[in-house]
Amino acid sequence: MALFQISNDKITIQVDSMGAELKSLKEVAADREYMWNGDPKYWKRTSPVLFPLVGGVREGVYRLDGKEYPMGQHGLARDMEFKLKSQVAHEIWFTLESDENTLRKYPYPFVLELGYELADMTVIVKWRVKNPAKDTMYFSIGGHPAFLCPIVEGTKQSDYRIKFDTGDKVISSCLESGLVSGKKITYELQNGVLPVTEYLFDGDALVIEHDQAHRASLVAPDGREYLTVTFDAPLFGIWSPPKKQAPFICIEPWYGRCDAEDYTGDWREREWMQTLGAGETFAADYKITIG
Repeated sequence: MALFQISNDKITIQVDSMGAELKSLKEVAADREYMWNGDPKYWKRTSPVLFPLVGGVREGVYRLDGKEYPMGQHGLARDMEFKLKSQVAHEIWFTLESDENTLRKYPYPFVLELGYELADMTVIVKWRVKNPAKDTMYFSIGGHPAFLCPIVEGTKQSDYRIKFDTGDKVISSCLESGLVSGKKITYELQNGVLPVTEYLFDGDALVIEHDQAHRASLVAPDGREYLTVTFDAPLFGIWSPPKKQAPFICIEPWYGRCDAEDYTGDWREREWMQTLGAGETFAADYKITIG
């Protein structure tokens, strides 16, 4: 486990080789941190990669070709040591390859590459999933970055808002014990803005599917959008630990999600699964912009 740092004249980031996890994002001029610090009192992580599963599977197992495989929430990559692939002034890449241990839980060979590029006040988080095998690979991948909220001293989280690049509402699928239920909640917006109420996360994450938005910003009490996540992913989550009033909010671009609470089908038939043919590469990214 090692900590790596890259900078430009505007921002500095630090990345842990364990999980290739973004641990710090600082604005240089103000010496201001934007990432959650990983205090286990609320949540020990800061920005894990979710692979090859986003969310959880029903009863902690999934089925593939008549066999059952154990899989913990959000997959296995977040708890594995990545190798440094390359590092230059404004960009760094890490890589993780399947091995005997991963194949027992996830029977697909893979190469996962995770990169970070700095451009002005933006961090571009890049994913590459490679299939070195002869058979089609089925997987999900997602981000889970946690950002300080509140960020201004003397304010509280319910003073803040979330702004989406959408119209007058977003519709969230509801979670029951970490799985998607048949219920949905419609959140009414004003000019794309959702207030962060004291009870917003009491039912767990907001799960916003079907390309409803591709930009989400945290808005300070003075109306300033101090951090924005932009993405092409077809669904995303907004999360803070339920009923804890934790001082951070996660904005999570996803290519996949947890099981429905009644799902008992095959791994390959899960909703939002990604497929990758022999020798192919999946590439995606999302951007974190401050200021």
